[in-house]
Parts: sequence; structure tokens; C-alpha cells
Amino acid sequence: MARITISEAAAHQIRHVLDERGSGEGLRVAVKPSGCSGYSYVLDFADRVETGDEVFEEHGVRVIVDHEALNVLDGTEVDYVSEGLNRFFRFNNPNVRDECGCGESFSV
Repeated sequence: MARITISEAAAHQIRHVLDERGSGEGLRVAVKPSGCSGYSYVLDFADRVETGDEVFEEHGVRVIVDHEALNVLDGTEVDYVSEGLNRFFRFNNPNVRDECGCGESFSV
């Protein structure tokens, strides 16, 4: 069975953006063909859970993933980090074999 984990920092940020927005089931994480290495992550609000979605819940928040993306995302930890003035979601994905130089895409 596929597994996605959510760090406490990511859960806090997901809760924060959903509270600001005023609605939503959770954070939708997907992948799309892109860039020079193959795939990139796509983030969006999930207003509902669709047929074929897998829901991962931790620390009181949900990450929702389309079943077709699970083979690329299985084992991934969703984290939220601050580096200097930058704050962003980081995906610690054990399936990544290579990343492009700019960090925008990856291959599995």
C-alpha cells in the first residue's frame, strides 16, 4: 500500500492556508510531465475528494493524491521549510533518481 507522510511543519502550513482560504479538504499533490528531467510537482487546494483519490492524513490535515500519481510519490514526505527568506513545500521523495540543475523537475 502506498504511503505519503506529512511533517508537522507541513501540516501547520497546510492548516494555515486552508484557514486563510476558509474552505478545503486538504492539499492536493500531483505530478505532471515537465522540465528537462521528466516530472514536476503540482500543488493545489482540494475542495473535495474525487473518485480515484488516495487520502493521507497526519497531524490533523490531509494530503490528497490522484491514484495515478502514487507510483511516483509513494514513500514521499511532504515537508515545509524556511531557508533564508524563502519558504516552500519540500518533497523528500525516495523515488527521485535525478533532478535538473534548476530544481524544477525530477526523474524517477
